Amino acid sequence: MYIPPGFTWGSGKKQPVLMSPGTGATGSINFQSNIGKLLSQENFADPVYLNIPNALLGDAQISAEYVSYALQYLKATTNKNPAIVTWSQGSLNAQWAFKYWPSVRKIVTDHIAISPDYHGTVLAYILCPGFRTGNDIACTPAVLQQEYNSDFVTKLRSNGGDSAYVPTTTVYSLTDEIVQPQEGTAASGFIQDMRGVGASNTFLQGACLGQPAGLLYTHEGVLYNPVAYALVVDALQHNGPGSFDRVKGQCGSVVAPGISLTDVIETEALIPLAVLNIFNYLPKVVQEPGIKGYAMSK
Repeated sequence: MYIPPGFTWGSGKKQPVLMSPGTGATGSINFQSNIGKLLSQENFADPVYLNIPNALLGDAQISAEYVSYALQYLKATTNKNPAIVTWSQGSLNAQWAFKYWPSVRKIVTDHIAISPDYHGTVLAYILCPGFRTGNDIACTPAVLQQEYNSDFVTKLRSNGGDSAYVPTTTVYSLTDEIVQPQEGTAASGFIQDMRGVGASNTFLQGACLGQPAGLLYTHEGVLYNPVAYALVVDALQHNGPGSFDRVKGQCGSVVAPGISLTDVIETEALIPLAVLNIFNYLPKVVQEPGIKGYAMSK
């Protein structure tokens, strides 16, 4: 975990916010050109960056353990309840941590998920072109675990795992080139609220229909979308999840205030970086890791 030099360690009014990345990225690279950059300038948030070994390409269940530990570490060292902002697979990792470590869900005030894939994606194999072993496509463990209806995704969603455990805010785009489907309530990024803890799901093209913030945003592009960032701020500053009704005025912008062209370019580079890291990861596998024993009965 990278903790910036200006981190207040709970001495001020800022809330610690764990920035948890997506497949093939580290927290610092994932967020410091977009949401992390903006949050670091706010007077209510203290972002820190989770850098999981092997850039989240190994077993997602192990990555979830890093998320669980990091959240508990922030609570213990700051004496404040943290929030977590996630992108892509980071959202799955957080949800797994909430499901199987109840002590974690008790301390987290908000989960804000950007381009999440709670149901995996039908496009998982496009991240592993050319890696064929017999009739199987070899890939990294975490990518196989993010196939639509993989064993990992199926286990996560079972027994109410498709519903929020903490106040949860999701934001996703129809034109996501990595995670599909991403449309309406059928979206992989859509989360239920059977526990009544509070969940809001913002489908950008539906919420900002015909407006700049509802145009073509990629999987990574949602990270600099103005409505997405406004919902991050709204969730952190209100009880419960972020509310689109409170931030819909941001539909008229293309990028969040404070994001430069350089920031956009750096954010868009996340997918080529992830593909490169996937290419270099060894060993490739043709089957996803088995479900951990602690999860078999839940």
